[in-house]
Amino acid sequence: MSKLSVSELQKRSGGTCELCQKVPGEKAYDIPPDSSAYPEGSLWLCNTCCDQVDKKLPLDKEYWRFLSDTMWSELPEVQVVSWRMLQRLKEESWAADCLDMLYMDDEMLAWAKATGDQDNQDEVLVHKDSNGQILKNGDTVVLTRSLDVKGTSLNAKMGTVVKNIRLVEDNTDQIEGKIEGQVIVILTKYVRKQGA
Repeated sequence: MSKLSVSELQKRSGGTCELCQKVPGEKAYDIPPDSSAYPEGSLWLCNTCCDQVDKKLPLDKEYWRFLSDTMWSELPEVQVVSWRMLQRLKEESWAADCLDMLYMDDEMLAWAKATGDQDNQDEVLVHKDSNGQILKNGDTVVLTRSLDVKGTSLNAKMGTVVKNIRLVEDNTDQIEGKIEGQVIVILTKYVRKQGA
């Protein structure tokens, strides 16, 4: 067995997000880490669920109330992600009640705990500009100070507009942008989202 293809996930889900079950799914989400016991380990999710599960958006506590129904799914993948999200929400009384009722066998529970996600529920992996505005791929930003670009003679002046930025994965302090034809890494503390 291996991970399900996008078409297989869409067929299994009926095209609906397998977590919230409210809106059409939009992308495959591979549940980390890979599990030998559950090799299919993927879900078909909407962008809102996927971004909050991945900690790319702040956790909306009210949004996740659907977990009290979703956690009873027959799919191990849904149960594992439900458990992880309930752990992140365990300060909410409704989530704590759900965790008390949710049963998983030892193998599935080991998979759910494998990322250690439950221990850092408040850590959100989002890129923010100097004013605290959330940055996304494709945004336009303005430099808030002049920057000398290491290894080049380029000096990026304060007020320079950088269009179509790319977020640096696994480092929320950095983005990539093109200035005078060169792609450079810019610290998020030195940019302001345009229009913000």
